[in-house]
Amino acid sequence: MQRTQISLTDEGRRALDAEAARTGRSLSALIRDAVEQVYGSARSADDDLASMRRAFGSWRDHDLDGAAWVERRRSGSRLAPRDP
Repeated sequence: MQRTQISLTDEGRRALDAEAARTGRSLSALIRDAVEQVYGSARSADDDLASMRRAFGSWRDHDLDGAAWVERRRSGSRLAPRDP
């Protein structure tokens, strides 16, 4: 493991402190996990493709297409009940 020093915004530090308090994990562990998730080698194009294939067809039981559903959400009240 290699030691490094970083600078964080006050907001970023507060977010890390809150997550560390919530999970009991160290700031270093949280930062390592975030770096691995965003830049790490654990995620591959094959993983992304497999996720897309699993999601294919998941909207087929809806009456509206995706664009129409988004427009309905935008034009209505944010407190309106959601479609099932």
